[in-house]
Amino acid sequence: MNYWLVKSEPEAYSWDTFVRDGGTDWTGVRNYQARNFLQQMQPGDLVLYYHSVSDKQVVGVAQVATPAAPDATAEAGSPWVAVHLQPQQPLAQPVSLVRIKQDERLSQIGLLRQSRLSVMPLKAAEFDTILELGA
Repeated sequence: MNYWLVKSEPEAYSWDTFVRDGGTDWTGVRNYQARNFLQQMQPGDLVLYYHSVSDKQVVGVAQVATPAAPDATAEAGSPWVAVHLQPQQPLAQPVSLVRIKQDERLSQIGLLRQSRLSVMPLKAAEFDTILELGA
């Protein structure tokens, strides 16, 4: 199993909307590195859902439901892909970016090293640490 983090501005697509919808195709990614990570996702992989820009906090856990397929919002024949994500559970307590920066165990997390990337892998220990902080 692999672990991931995806980012969404809560004003554009919040965790609450994601839960209400019961899942979504993670479309609109137009960065090649992030696209490559989407291509690596497999059904069953777990994903942390991060509210970017205004909230700056991890708010929930999702699961990859389908492997990468062409992004329906992109031009036909383009290289862009999407996966289908389904919500699993909210964190009991959101984990803020400030809290992540304060935890030495998360000093190498992609969220701090490549802050503009919208899809990124996590190590199992990083994933578990954030779940612990959010319990």
